[in-house]
Amino acid sequence: MKFCESERGESLETIPLHASERVDDLLTQQLKIIQSEEVFSFSLDAVLLARFCQLPPRGRIADLCTGNGVIPLLLTTRTKAHITCVEIQERLADMAHRNVRLNGLEERITVVHGDLRDAVRDLGNGVFDVVTINPPYLPVPSGEQNENLHVAAARHEVFCTLDDVVRVSSRLVRSGGRVAMVHRPSRLVEIFAAMREHRLEPKRIRFVHPRADSEANMVLIEALRDGKPEVRLLPPLIVYKNGTEYSDELIEIYYGKREALIDEEMARRD
Repeated sequence: MKFCESERGESLETIPLHASERVDDLLTQQLKIIQSEEVFSFSLDAVLLARFCQLPPRGRIADLCTGNGVIPLLLTTRTKAHITCVEIQERLADMAHRNVRLNGLEERITVVHGDLRDAVRDLGNGVFDVVTINPPYLPVPSGEQNENLHVAAARHEVFCTLDDVVRVSSRLVRSGGRVAMVHRPSRLVEIFAAMREHRLEPKRIRFVHPRADSEANMVLIEALRDGKPEVRLLPPLIVYKNGTEYSDELIEIYYGKREALIDEEMARRD
């Protein structure tokens, strides 16, 4: 076991690093994150969701399927709200907890090791202003699986289904509160149907395309609990320009130069 001394967290605090773990820079406001390719490494979808969702200046936020806690860490750069994050896998929950300590954010982020399907019982009904979630995208395939559990659970609905995710998110958030999700465009019809069934009205959608001439491979969705029917389609987000170079907007997002992917006029009209 290695130890990592935190420059941002508590003075003289040392954070244990397990085998295969490393500390990466989140490229914004001196945030750092413990990661492991063996277990979990965050990707672009988490960063985009953390910048896409609309947040109150204060209040309460829940992040489900939090993994190593990357979304809550990034959300602290945009709000003073308290963030409760839920992760079912013990190893990832422990990593998220150490990431909170590493960045000195114990008073702003609480990590819960538990099943999101029990979150309403454990955290309360209608008590959050915003719920964010980067869920597994794919149903569990049939047949024998060779992936390790951590990888399988990140990709497939091993511990929760899409309906579980939407139902719990809707019950956690207050009436008029927001639920923000990143998912695959191929499941958009299922997502809309589940949201409508559980009193969430889709309000803002933004498709993410690898390149300007490519089909979208991600979609960002924000829904309002008990909202009126009206959905707005934001301009597409293009990841790469010139083939392999990040677009200007992506660079601004990664380096924190652009705080949020929000159309302020649309936000005022919701």
